[in-house]
Amino acid sequence: MGILGISASGRNVERNEEGFLLKGVTEELVKYILKNSGEQFEYVSLKGKNIMGCQGCLKCAGDNICVQNDDWAELRDKMFEADAVVFGAPNYYGAINAVGHAFLERTFSLRHRNGFALFGKANVIVIADADGPNHVEDYIQDIFRSNYMAPPIGILRSEGVAQCYTCGYGEKCTSGAVVDSHGLLDEIKNEHLPIIDPDTYKRAEIIAIRLGEIVRKMNKS
Repeated sequence: MGILGISASGRNVERNEEGFLLKGVTEELVKYILKNSGEQFEYVSLKGKNIMGCQGCLKCAGDNICVQNDDWAELRDKMFEADAVVFGAPNYYGAINAVGHAFLERTFSLRHRNGFALFGKANVIVIADADGPNHVEDYIQDIFRSNYMAPPIGILRSEGVAQCYTCGYGEKCTSGAVVDSHGLLDEIKNEHLPIIDPDTYKRAEIIAIRLGEIVRKMNKS
């Protein structure tokens, strides 16, 4: 099927009239890698998906199939069919966001009795959070390793755009990221907005090209 891109962010790409990114860094970079891979791809956003966390019921132990009735099964099957997965998630309060956590947590259902349905699956990791120890990256890698997926072809990190920039109160809110970074403002202008560094796009392109080459080699063998 090609490459499956998954964004765990609840925020879709949005730009202002001048083209500055207001939100959706995770989606932006996942799609950028997909489009520059040179391979067929499908993009899926977890926004609005009904994905519950693992209930620990162990009903999956016999056949590696989760019995919960939600959107997980469809996405699971897409992962099975894909040659590679590009998974992106944001940092919320120092951890992966809830739907991203739930999605990855449910891969527990795939790894009983040496089943390891995602064994060797090629992957790329995208994280919208570049500051400090990256617990989001660590969590995603831990889940991928526990499923015996291949080591990541690439890991892309970028600064995210805090919700404070678009909440409507950010320029005056002393609890928020805008005032922390710029002080009290009369108006949030383009020069105040975080941007994706050009080097991040260069890194994304390198990862995308490498991903495409690996997928093509896989399909020739």
